[in-house]
Amino acid sequence: MKEEEVNRCQIQEWYPRFKSDSIKTMIHELPESFIEYLIDDHGPFLLPLSIDDNDALPNRIHKPEEEEDFEVSEGSEDESEQPSPPPSFPELEMKIKESIKALGGSIFPKLNWSAPKDAAWISSTGNLCCNSFSEVAILLRASDSLVHDLCHVYDSCSDKTVSRPPKFFLALRKWYSSLHPEMEFRCFVRNGILLGVSQREVTGFYPALVEKKDELITIIQRFFIYKVKGNFESESYTFDIYVTNDDRVKLLDFNPWGAFTLPLLFTWEELEVDSNEEGDYLEFRLVESQCGVRPGLRTAVPYDYLDTSPGSGWDEFLKKADEELGQQIRSPQAGA
Repeated sequence: MKEEEVNRCQIQEWYPRFKSDSIKTMIHELPESFIEYLIDDHGPFLLPLSIDDNDALPNRIHKPEEEEDFEVSEGSEDESEQPSPPPSFPELEMKIKESIKALGGSIFPKLNWSAPKDAAWISSTGNLCCNSFSEVAILLRASDSLVHDLCHVYDSCSDKTVSRPPKFFLALRKWYSSLHPEMEFRCFVRNGILLGVSQREVTGFYPALVEKKDELITIIQRFFIYKVKGNFESESYTFDIYVTNDDRVKLLDFNPWGAFTLPLLFTWEELEVDSNEEGDYLEFRLVESQCGVRPGLRTAVPYDYLDTSPGSGWDEFLKKADEELGQQIRSPQAGA
C-alpha cells in the first residue's frame, strides 16, 4: 500500500467528486490547536469553553461544599499546580454551529478517514448523533480510534515518509435516524474489478437480506459500473455504501486495500486469490443464519480498529468464526 492510496481515501479528497451520490456533508479544516487538544492525554478531560451557554456541556459538576478542598492559600507552593483553564475555539465553534443548522440540526462527525465510533458510549443517545459543538468535541476527545487518523494512518505504507497528513479536516455528515445498519455494505475492488461485497453489520442476522440477496447484487454492481469505476484513481480499494428502501445507493466511504481495513466476512487471503482468477464472478457474503452471527464483536471498539494481528485473541476468534462460516457455505443443510 502506498501513501497516495491512503490519501485518496480522505473524505475531503473524494467527497467533492461523489457529492451527488453521497450523503450531505460539510467539511472544515481544523486548526492545529484543536488537533493538539485531541491528542493531549496528559491533562484532565476538559471540554472546550463554549461561546454559547445554550450549547455548553458542564466541564465540572459544581459542589459548593467541596470548594474548600480546592482552595490554595496565597504564596503556597501548590500554586504552580493549578489546573489550566479549558481551551476555547470560538471560530471553529461558530462554523460547526452554522453547519449543523444547515444540515438540519443533527449530524455525525468524522475526521479525514475515521468516525469516533468507539466513543458512542459517552453520548447521551448512545450513538454518534450530535446537535452542538460541545457534543462533537466530547466524541472526538473521548475516541481512542481517532488516534489512528492523528498518528498512525501511514504505518502500513511501504513508502512511508510522514507520520501524519499536513492538515486535518472535520466532516459533518447529515444524521438520518431512519437508517438501517443492515443495509450498509463493504465492496472490495481489486485491479479495477468488483470481486466481493460483505454485509457491514456482522453482529446480527437479518432474514430479509437473504431474501433480497440477488436483487442487491444487481443494484450494487450497477452502482459500481456507472458511478465508481473509473472515477476513483486507485486500482485496488474498498468502498462502503448504503442501500435505501427505494433501492438507491449512497456512497459512505472509501478505504485502502488491506492494512487497517477489515475484510469483514472475507479474509484478505481469499480476496487476493479471487483477484488472480479470471472471470467476473462477484461473491456476496451475508450473515445467512443465526449461527453466522459474530456477537463477540459487540465491543466498545469499532470493528475496524480491533487488534486482529496474527496471534492476537481476536485473530484466533475470527479464524474460528471464518472456519464455521466456510462450513455453512459448503454444507448449507448441515445445520438444518
